[in-house]
Amino acid sequence: MPYLKKLLGLLFFPVLAMLGGCDWVLMRPSGDIAMQQRDLILTSTVLMLLVIVPVIVLTFVFAWRYRKSNNRSDYDPEWHHSTQLELVIWAVPLVIIIILGAITWISTHKLDPYRPLERIDAQRTMPAGTKPLVVEVVALDWKWLFIYPEQGIAMVNEMAAPVDRPIQFKITASSVMNSFFIPAMAGQIYAMPGMQTQLHAIINKPGEFEGLSANYSGAGFSGMRFKFHGLNDGDFEQWVKKVKSSSRSLSRDTYLQLEKPSERNPVQHYAKVAPDLYEAILNRCVENNKMCMHDMMAIDASGGLGKPGTINIASLDEATRARLGLNDQPTRNYVGAMCSPGNPLGLQLPVTEPATSPI
Repeated sequence: MPYLKKLLGLLFFPVLAMLGGCDWVLMRPSGDIAMQQRDLILTSTVLMLLVIVPVIVLTFVFAWRYRKSNNRSDYDPEWHHSTQLELVIWAVPLVIIIILGAITWISTHKLDPYRPLERIDAQRTMPAGTKPLVVEVVALDWKWLFIYPEQGIAMVNEMAAPVDRPIQFKITASSVMNSFFIPAMAGQIYAMPGMQTQLHAIINKPGEFEGLSANYSGAGFSGMRFKFHGLNDGDFEQWVKKVKSSSRSLSRDTYLQLEKPSERNPVQHYAKVAPDLYEAILNRCVENNKMCMHDMMAIDASGGLGKPGTINIASLDEATRARLGLNDQPTRNYVGAMCSPGNPLGLQLPVTEPATSPI
C-alpha cells in the first residue's frame, strides 16, 4: 500500500503538467455573446450542484452513520414519514427547476443568434444606427470561405473584424452539413447546403483566435480550422488593403475549382469577388446552366410550370459532370435555367432557416 500511494503521488504531477497546456477558451472568452453564454453555463451548473452536492455528501454521511458497527445510532424500524423531509425533498428541486426554466426562456430569446446585438458589452449599449460588418461564410470540403460584400474581398481559412463592431454572419455550406464555431466569440451554429443560418456576434478584445468546424463532415474535418483576427479600426483597414493587393480574383469558375474537396488548405486572399457569388452558392446555381433555388420556389409559388416544365429540360455539361465525378453515372435531366415569373404575386420567398440554440 505505501508503494501504491507513492505511485499515485508521482502520477499527480504529470497530470497537472498536461492540464496546464489546456486553454479554457470557453471559460475565458473575448466576445460579449460568448461571455453571456459562459455565465449561463456557470449559473446552470451552480444551480444543479445545489442538489447534487448535498445528495452525494449525505450518501456518505448516512452510510457512515448507519453502518452495522455503529451501535450508538438510533434504530427505528417503524419510521416511514417526515413532513419536513418531504418538503425539502420536493420543494428544493422544484424551485431550482422553476429558476432554470426562467433562465432558459430568457436566454433563448436574448441570445438568439438571429437577433441583432443590443450592446457592445456589459457596460456599453450599442449606439443607434450602428451598421454591422457583414461576413458571408461558406463551409467547403474541407476549408472555410469568407466573403466580405461591403469590402468586395474574400479569403480562405482566415478572417478578421474590428474590435467592438457587431458582425452579422450569413452562413451556408457547399455539400454536407457543417458547424461554424469561434469559441472566443460566440457559440457554434450549423452550416447547411441550400440553407442560410445567421449569427450576430462581436469581439471585444484584439488578438488572434481559433475558429473551427464543430461537426464531423468527412476525412478532412480535423484540419478544417482558421484564424480569426480581432483588430482595431486602423489595423482592420490595413488588413483589407493587404487582401486587396492580392492578384487573385474569385470568379465563379475559380469557386468551382475551390469547391473540390481538399485538406489543410493554406490561407488564400482574393482581391475581387464575382457579383452575387454567395447568393449563387446559397441557391445552388453557381454553374451557368443551373436554375437557382429561389427561381424554382418563385415558380412553385406561382402555380408551377405545368406542361412547359416537361419540355424545358437540360442536363449537366461534360465539364460539370467530370468535376462532380459523374462521368460513369447515367445522365439525368432537370428543369433548365428559365426566366422566373418575376414574383407576380408579390410573395416573400425567404431561404429556409433551421431552429438554433444559444449555446
